Amino acid sequence: MATFPAITASYGAQKSSKPKMRMTQFGDGYEQRTTFGLNQNPKEWSLTWQNITEANADTIEAFLDARAADGASFDWTPPDTATSYKWVCQQWDKTIPYTGRATITATFRQVFEP
Repeated sequence: MATFPAITASYGAQKSSKPKMRMTQFGDGYEQRTTFGLNQNPKEWSLTWQNITEANADTIEAFLDARAADGASFDWTPPDTATSYKWVCQQWDKTIPYTGRATITATFRQVFEP
C-alpha cells in the first residue's frame, strides 16, 4: 500500500461529508431516517498545495500518476486527525505561476478497503 508523500497541504483545506441515508416520508409529515450500509459517512477533501517547489509538485504529481496507472488506493492522514485512511484521487490540477514554483489542487475521496 502506497503512502502519500509527506508534503503538507496549504491552509484552507475543505472537508465534505455526505452520509448515506435512506429516508421514508409518511403522509402525516413524519419522516424516518436510517443509515444505509457499512461505512455510511465517507469523507472527501479538497486540497491545495500552493506555491510549492517544482520538485515537490513533481513528487505529488508522479505519485498521483502512479496511483492512476495502477488503480490502487493510498494511505493519507487528514489534517484534522492523527489516523491515516485509504483514499483515491481521480482529478488534480497543476499550475505553474512562477519559474520553479507550482500549485496543485486535488480532491481525495475516502474508500473502504481491507
